[in-house]
Amino acid sequence: MKKKPSITNKASKGIQNKLNSILPDKYHEILTSAIKNMVKVVLTGSQYITKKSYPLTLSLEEREKLVREKIDFYKKTAMLEGAGTGAGGFLLALADFPLLLSIKIKFLYDVAAIYGFDISDYKERLYILKIFQLAFSSQGVVNKIFSEIENWEEYQRTLPSHINLFDWREFQQEYRDYIDLAKLLQIVPGIGALVGAYTNSKLLNKLGVTAMNAYRMRVMK
Repeated sequence: MKKKPSITNKASKGIQNKLNSILPDKYHEILTSAIKNMVKVVLTGSQYITKKSYPLTLSLEEREKLVREKIDFYKKTAMLEGAGTGAGGFLLALADFPLLLSIKIKFLYDVAAIYGFDISDYKERLYILKIFQLAFSSQGVVNKIFSEIENWEEYQRTLPSHINLFDWREFQQEYRDYIDLAKLLQIVPGIGALVGAYTNSKLLNKLGVTAMNAYRMRVMK
């Protein structure tokens, strides 16, 4: 996960900045609001916390089998949701953004529970947001976040006790830049449904692989 930002990474960032400058204000408003609300839900909400508990005696191999089953389930859910909104044009394609975020949050809460972590703990919720950043950020940010989770036990002692100090603006911009181009193709008539299903499936799979690696780093220490 950790490597030097490539020329391609830097060029892509420039393209995304240009893209952001020409997109309509309504697009920015919907996406910014969706991500801000998502961050608040992760940090303060309880509706996504799974009530299912897993035996402490489960081996890592058994836990990861369950995680892979969750990845397959949520990939199918994300594909169906993306195909439906992608077939509906501009407004429904925009609606896909917050819906996909909700699917991803629920998925990560389930994964954390499978690995045996308590999501009622505020710092464990921050860890979920760090996984988001690892999966959907530029390489420079990925390197920074990787260093933080690699030394999580030490790093979490430096975290503020108040959740409102989390920098959601940097988080939302990095996340948006990562998926903007692919999600814009979802608006194109004729191919929107296909693009929506494919993109959502790939994004969920990337998040799943990242989450497995991030939690594996902690349980194997």
